[in-house]
Formats: sequence, C-alpha cells, structure tokens
Amino acid sequence: MSASGGTKAIVAALVANLAIAVAKFVAFLFSGSSSMLAESVHSLADSGNQGLLLLGGKKAKREATPQHPFGYGRERYIYAFLVSIVLFSVGGMFAIYEGYEKIKHPHEIEAWYWPVGVLVFAIIAETFSFRTAIKESNAIRGSLSWKEFVRRAKAPELPVVLLEDLGALVGLILALAGVSVALVTGDGIWDGIGTLCIGILLILIAIVLAAETKSLLLGEAAGIDEVKKIEDAIVDGETVTRLIHMRTLHLGPEELLVAAKVAVQHDDTATEVAAAINAAEERIRAAVPIARVIYLEPDIYTESAATAGPNPATSPGDASH
Repeated sequence: MSASGGTKAIVAALVANLAIAVAKFVAFLFSGSSSMLAESVHSLADSGNQGLLLLGGKKAKREATPQHPFGYGRERYIYAFLVSIVLFSVGGMFAIYEGYEKIKHPHEIEAWYWPVGVLVFAIIAETFSFRTAIKESNAIRGSLSWKEFVRRAKAPELPVVLLEDLGALVGLILALAGVSVALVTGDGIWDGIGTLCIGILLILIAIVLAAETKSLLLGEAAGIDEVKKIEDAIVDGETVTRLIHMRTLHLGPEELLVAAKVAVQHDDTATEVAAAINAAEERIRAAVPIARVIYLEPDIYTESAATAGPNPATSPGDASH
C-alpha cells in the first residue's frame, strides 16, 4: 500500500472546519447552547489539527543533515501524535467539562433556529469533507477494510482526517439530538447530555489516534506486500543465492530502510560480491521505490547452520558460530 499525504483531504477538512467553527460560535452566542460551544471549540481544534498535519508534511520534506542523516520523514508522525493530544485535551476534555456544567446548571435554549440551522449546515459541510477523505483513501487502501487501513497505513494524515471527520459527523448528530430533545422537553439538561457524549466520543477517537501514531513513532516494518516484494527481489539464484535474514523500518511514510544478510557464492571474488550486492539493491529499489536506504551484508550460507532460523543473533555468520 503506497503512502500518501492526503493533502487534498486535509485542505478540504480545514476549510470545512473553519467555516463550521465560525457558524457554531455565532449560534452559541445567539442561543446559549452548550452543545454549540463545545462543537465550536471542537471545530476550532480540528482546524488547528489540520494546520499541524500540513506543517508536519512541510517539515518532513527537509533534506537530511549530518545530525539527522536519515532525514525528517518522521516529523509527520510527531505532528499526527500532537493532533491526538489536541483532540483529547482541547476537544474531548473541554466538551466533558462543558457538558457537566450544563447538566449541573441547565438553562433553556434561546433562539432555537440558530443551533438547528447551523448543525444542519455543519453536517452538510462535514459530509463533503468526509467524502473527500474517503475518496482519497480509496485510491490507496486497495482491498483493505477500513479498520485495516487505519491500522496499517504508514502515512498518518488520511487516517487522522478520516477519524476526525467521522467523529465530527457523529458529534454533530449527537449535538442535534441533544438540542432537539431539549427543545421538545424544555429541559436544558439534554443539551448538556449531548455535549457530554460528544466529549466521550472525541476522547475515544483521540486514544485510537494516539495508539496508532505511537506505533509509527516507535518504528514499524514495511507492509506484508512490500516485504514479499523485497524478498523476491533480493535473491537472483546465481550471485545472491539466499536471504538469510532481513529487517525493515519506516524512516517516514515514504522512506524505507532495508537491512539484510544475504548468502553469496563461496568462491566469488570481492569484486563479484560487490557487484552482486549492487545488483540486489537495484532490484529492491525497482520493486519497492520507497526502499531508499539499503544495507546488505554478504555471508556464506552453510547447511549445518540452517537450523539457526531467521533470528539475526543466531544466523550464519554471527560471532557465536
């Protein structure tokens, strides 16, 4: 599965959230609805999140330096993790606090047409943003389910926007339900309950995002398809006869490190071994273009050491043998 920054989806979400945040805040001022205040802060936080994703994408493009020889690709993971923190604190915790206060001190919603009208507008705008994110994701997710796509994606932006937009749509429905029930019953406590539900939803989404981006920050291997392509590309059966063991690591969404120990012919000269390694690297890059940093260690494979398995600590050529 190729990596993609999903810039179009991010920009669509940013424009939608800025417009919605302004509309929601105006509705709060006229109606006094706590759901509207919580939703306006949520949309403002989402707008900041999209800004963070765009900033992370820009910083990740910087050239490698002696201090950071593998480049800055992981900047995108760092900023995606910051998004989860903002969503948890500014979005979720604020909404829970506001919902608690409204339940504790309920008051009747004034000028009901403002929150209802804005919520309908917001649902339409968020649907457009969500549709854009889905379309961008469908272009790269292949046969993966949505759950698998969110868990396996190496580029964090699209999963973040997808979950944010999903959370926003569900939150808007909860807010509309809370406002509607409060209007029907004349009891403002339902507005607070809707706000509380929005906060819980945002915190759950933030936890999912934090868990996924934490995994990326720690360092994830290449996907199953990429690993298979690399394994097939390394061995040519003549100069490189076997893959002894291999490790892969994403240095960023679109940059992969490949380190492997490979078996070469025991009677090859140093020149022939060097040529075999260079040819193997070319095959790997042709098969998986994002494999930009490749380290191949040649070794002599013997049947007596075959039982060592793929563990690098016990593979043929290790100091223990």
